[in-house]
Amino acid sequence: MTTYLPDETATLAFGAGFVDLALSSELVFLHGDLGAGKTTLVRGFLRGLGHRGAVKSPTYTLLESYEIGPMRVYHFDFYRIVDPRELGYIGIDDLMGEQAVKLVEWPVNAGDRLPRADMEVRLGIEGLGRRAEVIDHRQ
Repeated sequence: MTTYLPDETATLAFGAGFVDLALSSELVFLHGDLGAGKTTLVRGFLRGLGHRGAVKSPTYTLLESYEIGPMRVYHFDFYRIVDPRELGYIGIDDLMGEQAVKLVEWPVNAGDRLPRADMEVRLGIEGLGRRAEVIDHRQ
């Protein structure tokens, strides 16, 4: 499924609408260049779940965790990972085994440290907007 997102508001709405798709999925990879809208999509997703607080990119912390009702959401950003072995320091194997929705920006930098994604979202800049492609591996 490919969708054109003309602006940030559309990307937030897409992320909120993505809630229904991702809730049955535990691991979602988010692909796209810097500024493609990955964190904006996550912000929309979290708002779609009812989160009203700040949503910041975990570029420096690698992980932001959210508790929304009975649900746990992990937002990872592996942009700064140079060696996938670095992920051992944050306990990546244990985190991947937890009951939570896991949204991962820059999964390619994790090498083989991550299991296969249930879903992927590929975001690309197109004109003033974005193009989002959803790939569902659960089928």
